[in-house]
Amino acid sequence: MTKADWENFFATRVHRCNVLVIGDIMMDKYYYGEVRKFASDAPVPVAKIVKRRNSLGAAANIAHNLANLGCKTSVAGFVGDDHNFETLSVQLQKCGIDQEGLIATDWPTTTKVRIMSGHVQMFRMDFEDMSPRSDEQFDALKDFVKRRLNDSLDAIVLADYEKGVCTERFCASVIRAAHNHGVPVVVMPYGQQWIKYAQADYVTPNVAKINKILLSPIKTDDDDAAERAGRYIMRKFKIKNVLATRSESGVTLVTEDDAFHLPTRAQEVFDSAGAGDTVAAVLAMALAGGLKPVDGAYIANVAAGIVLRKSGTYAITRDDVLNALAG
Repeated sequence: MTKADWENFFATRVHRCNVLVIGDIMMDKYYYGEVRKFASDAPVPVAKIVKRRNSLGAAANIAHNLANLGCKTSVAGFVGDDHNFETLSVQLQKCGIDQEGLIATDWPTTTKVRIMSGHVQMFRMDFEDMSPRSDEQFDALKDFVKRRLNDSLDAIVLADYEKGVCTERFCASVIRAAHNHGVPVVVMPYGQQWIKYAQADYVTPNVAKINKILLSPIKTDDDDAAERAGRYIMRKFKIKNVLATRSESGVTLVTEDDAFHLPTRAQEVFDSAGAGDTVAAVLAMALAGGLKPVDGAYIANVAAGIVLRKSGTYAITRDDVLNALAG
């Protein structure tokens, strides 16, 4: 596709794309400090906080990427009735993301608080509860998904960070319902039990995630190994396509009939945080907009190259992508 083709795609098709992100919702909080001394009461460094930043994380970050790109975006998952949810809700509202699918629970909203010194993470605090959610809570989530499918969706992203949403039973129900409506499903996988993603249209793992399910790990710079790993994933877990992110080596798209290796556009890999979220989001946007899978992989790779140059979680914008394509 030419530069004009991409500009036309964003101008005429992206704003019509209706995408639902389902999965583990997180809030990321960053506290930036100056470390110049140790505490008098303990042998620990003291960070004088000079700046703070709140950022949508995990499934919420995927939704943030989609909204920034111009898609009509909804998000669904479990949250708590707490201060962190209030912060999360304000952030979602600012981004124009529909949050009707957030199901309130008695557990805390999953939140990661990071203490930073410059670009270095010194410490992290996690607020979460991994207790199984009730059948009633999952039924409420399923009912919301059914309503959105009946209202017309163009793509679904299942965002799994092993925080309780993406059980095998729930994933199977979402994938089955989506396919009954002709809606493709993109999965952001986690852990080792990928059989729960069976029949998904795409999974978007990085090499580290792939290596957790292989007997022999692969390297990021080995094209042939990336293709073999993709075909193994497709065969073993009954997944239709694989888009593997390979950091400084770009991405590999493996389909039933072909494989494409696309080198990264990043000149320097600064921070890989959030790049996988961006790939899942941009691929879902491309599928929702009717692009060919290889074009979706191409633009996802361009977007990931931008995020790799950023510090911390960063949600891509339409202008970011168009400027990178023009360059």
